[in-house]
Amino acid sequence: MLLRKIGRIIQIWLTKFWIPLSITVVLLTMAITTTTVLLHREQVTVKISNIPVHTKRGVSAPSAGVLNRGEHLQILKRDNGWYQIRREDESEVWVAGWLVERTQPLDKITPLSEATVVLDPGHGGSDVGAISNGGDYEKKYTLELGQAVRKELEKQGTRVIMTRSTDKLVELADIPTVAEKNQADMFISFHFDSSPQSNSASGFTTYYYHENNGSLDLARDVNKAIAPNMPKDMPNKGEEFGDFLVIRENSVPAILMENGYINSNKDLKHMKSEDFTQQIARDIPDGLQSYLARQKQ
Repeated sequence: MLLRKIGRIIQIWLTKFWIPLSITVVLLTMAITTTTVLLHREQVTVKISNIPVHTKRGVSAPSAGVLNRGEHLQILKRDNGWYQIRREDESEVWVAGWLVERTQPLDKITPLSEATVVLDPGHGGSDVGAISNGGDYEKKYTLELGQAVRKELEKQGTRVIMTRSTDKLVELADIPTVAEKNQADMFISFHFDSSPQSNSASGFTTYYYHENNGSLDLARDVNKAIAPNMPKDMPNKGEEFGDFLVIRENSVPAILMENGYINSNKDLKHMKSEDFTQQIARDIPDGLQSYLARQKQ
């Protein structure tokens, strides 16, 4: 009889307390596991030294010192490649996330290393662009140049985003949004010009649309950087206003480069040269560095 009563008491106790307790234990276990995973995911150890940090998001924001190899950080927020972090001294700053995640050191970390640059190789896919006298398509040369510039910028640590990296069509109206969605610091669209009559024009031009958002300064700095090493028989037409959708509808500093006339046999000869492509690719980062230095003044 006594055993029956004790059994009944245990049954009541289990009904009232054991089930809720089990649920509580499960919930606590899940919470602890989730928290541990999140903490592990949001913590990072710096792998290279001298990474600049800022009081706000962006390469032009006021400096707040540098990070060095071995520092442990807590990531508080991610915003288009940038991290808001808490340092070991409990200070909260912003840093270019791709530099924090980088494992290989750079020769030198510069403002360009902290920048996001969108490169737009003009045309692509069914949109072949201008055509040379021999039937060469503009889209081929714009992609080659864009890929070469990308490699040079990535050597500097730059975060590079391509509107296309293969022979595909990107709708014209979608191109400016790539820069805006990624909060790019600069946008460059690559093209090769064409004249109404073959072999009637030659030269290179750097176009801008907006004057007051940095686009004009960017056009000047890039044109100045590439001009000295361009072929002597290709006239520099300088920087000019251009009403092109990809720079007109772009809110970030944006330029469009016409790097020769594809229906000029003389210019096309240069365009087909790897040295020509590589030289422009090496010089463009210098122009971008100059532009960023100007913005910090």
